[in-house]
Amino acid sequence: MRALLSVWDKTGLVEFAEGLAGLGYELVASGGTATVLDAADVAHIDVKDVTDFPEMLGGRVKTLHPMIHGGILADRDVPEHLEALATHEITPIDLVVCNLYPFTSKPSVELIDVGGPTMVRAAAKNHAHVGVVTNPAQYEGVLAELTASGALSDATRHALARAAFAHTAAYDAGIVAWFDGGGAIGEAPSALAAALPETIHLALERVETLRYGENPHQVGARYRVAGGDPWWDHVVQHAGSALSYLNLFDADAAWRLVHELAADSGRAAVAIIKHANASGAALGQTLVEAFSAALAADPQSAFGGVVAVGGELDDELAEVIAAGPQADVIIARSFSESAVERLRARRKATRLLSGPSPEPLSRSIRTFGDTALVQNADELLAAPSTWRCVTQVQPTPAQLVDLGVAWRVCARTTSNAIVIARDGVAVGVGAGQQSRVVAAGVATTKAGPLAVGAAAASDAFFPFADGLESLTDAGVTAIVQPGGSVRDGEVIEAANRAGIVMLMTGERHFRH
Repeated sequence: MRALLSVWDKTGLVEFAEGLAGLGYELVASGGTATVLDAADVAHIDVKDVTDFPEMLGGRVKTLHPMIHGGILADRDVPEHLEALATHEITPIDLVVCNLYPFTSKPSVELIDVGGPTMVRAAAKNHAHVGVVTNPAQYEGVLAELTASGALSDATRHALARAAFAHTAAYDAGIVAWFDGGGAIGEAPSALAAALPETIHLALERVETLRYGENPHQVGARYRVAGGDPWWDHVVQHAGSALSYLNLFDADAAWRLVHELAADSGRAAVAIIKHANASGAALGQTLVEAFSAALAADPQSAFGGVVAVGGELDDELAEVIAAGPQADVIIARSFSESAVERLRARRKATRLLSGPSPEPLSRSIRTFGDTALVQNADELLAAPSTWRCVTQVQPTPAQLVDLGVAWRVCARTTSNAIVIARDGVAVGVGAGQQSRVVAAGVATTKAGPLAVGAAAASDAFFPFADGLESLTDAGVTAIVQPGGSVRDGEVIEAANRAGIVMLMTGERHFRH
């Protein structure tokens, strides 16, 4: 029995090689793998002694040889294949152990592996007779089965082959992404090409099986782009039940919103999210003040929601949160030990998560069946300094703060959306309505008397004056909206009649 070893990741290599040798395997190794085995005094044959040909072209060619690939690809059930091996004195290879250069760690032409993927694909193609090991995590199980049975079962070889093709697919996807980003030619692609390349090759690896999917009868899992390092990989769960699909979906929305609010204002920020929309979001001098204001905006909807705290959650804030409605998830930058104990005792099922700042979004992909819609992420919001005031009344500094909060929350709220903010707090959120007038009515109803003197944002233009009038009738005194309707003039006239401030951003922020 012969095993070929050629690995980039040397984790567990020596122990695995010693185990194979102890089972009677003749080991063949190349390059750095052979060097490691030499240093550990593990007996092996160098690839060049099998091929009778030295490595060349700076190591680009070493395993690409019939003495290697004939041994891997020969179908032992085909007599002609066995005769060819005998004629050319080629020894069959029963196990290929190979993992590839980490291309995405430092992309370059020199890290585009050729021999490795060729060996892996050859072994996986011939998995009826050859085992292929592409991950050190597989070593223990493979060695245990070989020790117990003397050979790998058909099912194991099949599973290993599937993992091998996934390994090469992820590797090639990383190379394609590098080409799309202009790395191969050393210059950035156009904005269109960067967001919408001709083809998209995503390799996703499952990293977490969730409690269930969107509903309990659905299964769900969290995947990451192969080789990626998303912020979710660094989240720590301190207490509470297992996470479900919606826990992650809503927590991600909450965490991103609270970071945006804090970055915009430089103040303490808290967001309370329900079904990916804010029920309340607030700025404050302290996190306790911000949480109390966010909760007061809509305490009924906050039940079963996600609380995102833009800082450390200490014992004082834990007591205030514990006294409020049940939260499914609380996420913060960090927790004091006493805060964890207090919340664990009072809210046993609540998931307590701490995590780093989220990475920027880049591309949005939504699938339905065999069709996908792709766009670049809606990450850039026009700054208030770029907005255009179109009314006779000009905004005050305090109104600009509230308009900024309303605009930020509105852009992260399901369309049609209207958000009312007052004193740095989103006090009324109208989300996911088919009619903008209805969205305005929902927002003003939730805001109640707090709408008087407040600011409001609309994620798209007012097609008629009725939506604006619904807000001004409730007492709103400042509005920000994209503009761009053929009836902008009518809407501006309505704003001037009401004596309010209205600004136009020139950009729409639909969210579906």
